[in-house]
Amino acid sequence: DRRFPFCTQDGLTDLAEKAGLGSIDSTRIEMPAVFKDFEDYWHPFTLGAGPAPGYCMSLEPAARQRLMERLRDSLPRGEDGSIPLKTRAWAVKAKVR
Repeated sequence: DRRFPFCTQDGLTDLAEKAGLGSIDSTRIEMPAVFKDFEDYWHPFTLGAGPAPGYCMSLEPAARQRLMERLRDSLPRGEDGSIPLKTRAWAVKAKVR
């Protein structure tokens, strides 16, 4: 099971139809997100604002350290040490019937 099972083209179209909307067009948007280094990536998680940072800051310090180390070891790296990732979002355009 996915955390947000409706975050697919079919799932969003279904939600829009159930809301009584018509002429539904959903589009997946991907954008590159390149972090300068691991610290640039990790810093927002230390602020506690939002679901992932809130979870991160709720961990005991030792667990947070393990999470940080696991991420540091598993994230992709560019030759310059940057971390290239993709951001993803969905956009839905529809008309009220």
